[in-house]
Amino acid sequence: MPVTAESIARFAGLLADRSRASMCLALLDGRAWTAGELARHARVARSTASEHLSALVAAGVLSEERQGRHRYVRLAGPEVAAVIEDLGAVVGEPVRPTSLRAARAASRLAEARTCYDHLAGAWGVAVFDALLDKGLVGTTDGLVLTPAGRSWFADLGAGPSPAGSGRRPHLRTCLDWTERRSHLGGSLGAALLRRAVDAGWLAPVQELPRALTVTAQGRRAFADLLGIDLPATSDRTVAS
Repeated sequence: MPVTAESIARFAGLLADRSRASMCLALLDGRAWTAGELARHARVARSTASEHLSALVAAGVLSEERQGRHRYVRLAGPEVAAVIEDLGAVVGEPVRPTSLRAARAASRLAEARTCYDHLAGAWGVAVFDALLDKGLVGTTDGLVLTPAGRSWFADLGAGPSPAGSGRRPHLRTCLDWTERRSHLGGSLGAALLRRAVDAGWLAPVQELPRALTVTAQGRRAFADLLGIDLPATSDRTVAS
């Protein structure tokens, strides 16, 4: 289907509503949320949230599944997540936290977080930089996985799937909205995050959706594998 001015305007119009945008940002954590959870997050009535979600599902921005009386929604796929994250990086403006709690939350999100299903924040950018510096990923003819990189990912247990198995690219740059530089997306970015969580290198922060903690084991692993050694805390701010 060709891209037209009308189709772009229609999509932009869906996200022009603050409540819809807030719901889509929440869904960047990759989980399925209920309408009630998203209503509370966006601070709107549940009936209002349901109307917004129906519009987003009809437009293909969200997918839904029902279990009994519950309706769950999630982003329709990594392509949609990438668009929303890219929009955040382009238009997001840093905000000054209004409390110590908000400042700590902003710092943790800026340090390490999920971007749908791959690693973002300072650690995500550092990982991508290290992959480039070590020649595991090349940019001579677009973003490509080098032979050394293919072996590295395979040894890590996060190798690429066979060619042609799905439309998602193995490698994709994703503009990080706190760092304003790229981190690694694509199927390999997702595989790398899964491996890091499964190995205990990264752990979700229960009280702060999307935030990740780099464990002591993770710091050792990232240092050994990629030579990354970032400070444990930062004074970064997060985009709204």
